[in-house]
Amino acid sequence: METQLGFEWALGFRGTALARTDRGYETARRVWNGMIDKRPEMILRCKTEADVVEAVRVARQRGLPASVRGGGHHVAGGAIVEGGLVIDVSEMRAVGFDAKAETVHAEGGARLSDVDAETLPRGRTVPMGVFGDTGIGGLTLGGGYGWQARARGLTCDSLVAARVVTADGRVLVATADQHEDLFWALRGGGTHLGVVTSFEYRTHALPSDVLQLFVAFPVAQAKRVLTGIRELSAEMPDEVGVIVVLWTFQPSPAVPKELWQRPFVGVVGADLGSPAKRDETLERVRRLGTPLLDGSRVVPFGIVQQFFDEDYPQGARYYWRSTYLDALTDSVIDALLDLGERRPSPLSSLDLWLLGGAIARVSPSETPIAHRAARYLVGVEANWTDPRDDAANIAWTREVRRVLAPHATGGSYVNFEDPYAAGRDAAVYGDNAHRVLAIRSKYDPLGLFAPRG
Repeated sequence: METQLGFEWALGFRGTALARTDRGYETARRVWNGMIDKRPEMILRCKTEADVVEAVRVARQRGLPASVRGGGHHVAGGAIVEGGLVIDVSEMRAVGFDAKAETVHAEGGARLSDVDAETLPRGRTVPMGVFGDTGIGGLTLGGGYGWQARARGLTCDSLVAARVVTADGRVLVATADQHEDLFWALRGGGTHLGVVTSFEYRTHALPSDVLQLFVAFPVAQAKRVLTGIRELSAEMPDEVGVIVVLWTFQPSPAVPKELWQRPFVGVVGADLGSPAKRDETLERVRRLGTPLLDGSRVVPFGIVQQFFDEDYPQGARYYWRSTYLDALTDSVIDALLDLGERRPSPLSSLDLWLLGGAIARVSPSETPIAHRAARYLVGVEANWTDPRDDAANIAWTREVRRVLAPHATGGSYVNFEDPYAAGRDAAVYGDNAHRVLAIRSKYDPLGLFAPRG
């Protein structure tokens, strides 16, 4: 370890302890979002579950608020707590597959790509997100939307067990049959319930190849495309996962140069169905307008999981929010088109996630996710690189939410939200908020992991 930080290690600590003056601290406090500039009192990089137990003890001993860092991909920087103690499990990435049970065990710092590396070669999958570098911890604890959600549910719906170090230093195994209240809360109730050192997921069969959808249309046809998607979504098979994006082509070998920096409306997704059905899906998407570019292809699912990776690099600046919609009315479409035209950065996008299917077949009371019945989720993704553009991009994101508010359900997706914002719990958990808070208070009565800026 780099420093003793002025206290004794009661149980031994095999990881790396970093104080503000230590070499490596500046790098360790940085996360994926370059906007996040927090300075914790100390960072404890854990290698084992015993290290995590010791880190929790140190936080209690010092009276420091604690945060948990896995992939460090949370857009609002929930992995880093200002002036507190970061329990960093990012090096705990071991993943193992149980062939008999068809489950996969993953340590708390594993990334989506780590799980895919164990499951996909076996023809199995866990429904996860859309970025390979996403940490499974925050993804699972926040719910977990992705390409497979309509077919197999959210990431948290495939969770069967979790090992959790609680605020008092106990190690609990939460399942449907033991510590049931904690298990309920872990499936979408956020990251403030303890430190999950390992997750166990049920896996699902996956075809060897799937249809990757990417059809881009001129922005002048955006209203026609969105109106068509509204009609298509009512008939879309659950095996199809789709996001409609209002975005701008970036320079890329995969994009003809004449399209670089040109705004477009795109249908992005994956069809896990049979070849005959996915051919029909592709043709219906193509007929939504006159495509500028059609990059659709049949590929292994791992390729689909990498689609967005290059567009969201480490260290760029990100400010995201979200809102659920029950209907894609003409008024909503008009509002989205106007807001899309006013994006202050060509890197920014408005993303319309099509929901339903397996997501909605889980009762809102079965997990903390309260907005299961919503038909759409709008992701408001402001992305840029120059700090001088911060104010304009943040203002645009907030304006989108304000304009869409009269049409929205009043809810939002926890993984796109600021964990320190007032009223966040009510917005993301709805009628489940009181139950989530009660369970949080039971397992962390002194608020060691309570949200703080």
